[in-house]
Amino acid sequence: MSNFSNESIHFVTGKLAEVAVRETVEQLSLQLGFRYSIQVLPITVAALMTPVWLLRHLSIPKDATRVILPGHLENGIEQIRSESTLVVECGPKDIRDLPTHFGKKRLLESDFGEQSIDIIAEINFASRLSKNDLVATAKRLVADGADFIDLGCDPGSRWATIGDAVKCLRDCNIRLSVDTFDPWEAATATASGAELVLSVNHTTCEAARDWGKEVVIVPDMSDMERYLQSIEESVKILGQSAIPFRIDPILEPIGCGFARSLERYRTVREYFPDAPMMMGIGNITELTDCDSAGINMLLLAICEEWRIHSVLTTQVISWAQSCVRECDIARKIVAYSVRHKTPPKKIDQRLVMLRDPKVNRYSLAMLEQLAATIKDNNYRIMVDENQIHLIAADVFISGTDPFEMMSRLLEKPQSANVDVSHSFYLGFELSKAMTALTLGKQYDQDVALRWGMLTRDEKRHRLPRKRRTTP
Repeated sequence: MSNFSNESIHFVTGKLAEVAVRETVEQLSLQLGFRYSIQVLPITVAALMTPVWLLRHLSIPKDATRVILPGHLENGIEQIRSESTLVVECGPKDIRDLPTHFGKKRLLESDFGEQSIDIIAEINFASRLSKNDLVATAKRLVADGADFIDLGCDPGSRWATIGDAVKCLRDCNIRLSVDTFDPWEAATATASGAELVLSVNHTTCEAARDWGKEVVIVPDMSDMERYLQSIEESVKILGQSAIPFRIDPILEPIGCGFARSLERYRTVREYFPDAPMMMGIGNITELTDCDSAGINMLLLAICEEWRIHSVLTTQVISWAQSCVRECDIARKIVAYSVRHKTPPKKIDQRLVMLRDPKVNRYSLAMLEQLAATIKDNNYRIMVDENQIHLIAADVFISGTDPFEMMSRLLEKPQSANVDVSHSFYLGFELSKAMTALTLGKQYDQDVALRWGMLTRDEKRHRLPRKRRTTP
């Protein structure tokens, strides 16, 4: 944990959040030991500050060591930092998240990021791709976190140019495995630079002696009742020639023996306590009508606990199209969790995509108080448990249908201030708010909805302040 006892932190906020800031900062100061000062600027809502306006009003105590600004200033933080020699940072956009803000800093100083599971990303029917497309696909998967690229061969025909493809990818420093039961394809690929062959069983592993490369052992699929004996026979044959191997007992789809196949992994681990193992997880992620992130997390947790140090994944079906990135995040989370014997909560929240890790809602009383204090025509959009609220001077419209809310707004005298650009802006923001209300997500005006690792940042689109006109 970071030592904050020598810190004197200057917090900056607006008038509306003053009480909440003082309560939260006081509690954090007692917990972490820092000294603090709070500057309440002459503006109701901190989100309306601009960097230029802030710099005109900012007054930092001489003994301050750090300045924490409202989170909505993140787009102008470099301009503000250029005017100070202190550490200047943006806090969260909601003061209720301030403890998490400090907690994240402590996490970054830990060993999070270390991991023990290799990701093997398969390119299905790789032989059907042009050389340029094959290289581009492989590079993208490596950038997403893959340690090996697995070239999926076509069982219906022999890949005559597999050697050239392997050499081309090896020239790009990409580590490769080849997924084939054809001994010629395996021999050609390994001779050209592939490091791993998927897969062999006790009837085909004799050929591996000629390849001299690591192979994946699978049981004889025609007689799964003897899976352990089948694997043991392959281990003996390969051991005689010192051929390295990984064991994959085969993960079956849900409905086709999934739970029983998990038991095979546990049994193999107990029977071969030190043998390298692999789990092919695509039979679950590709063949289940469910977003893949949660499935990947659970399967990699099993792998981490049972010391299965490689997974084979693919991302063909639409709901699994980010599997490699998901596995890359998941392997770090589960490694940290198992290493520290702690549940995988509040470690890394990038896999929380459909909903949000935390949702802060405003009470109706607080929204009514805000509406009573606003004297300008800037529109604020906020969401509570049940409705979207559109607030400006003399405007307080609530509902769940953005079209109906815009219709009600345009009936008001203030609609003279709503031109085409404002209409587009309000429609865009109300649509985001409706999505947040539907899914129970956090909504903050002018801020991208959070979709975990899939979040797309948005530029700040708040329109220039307009002078209030008299009806």
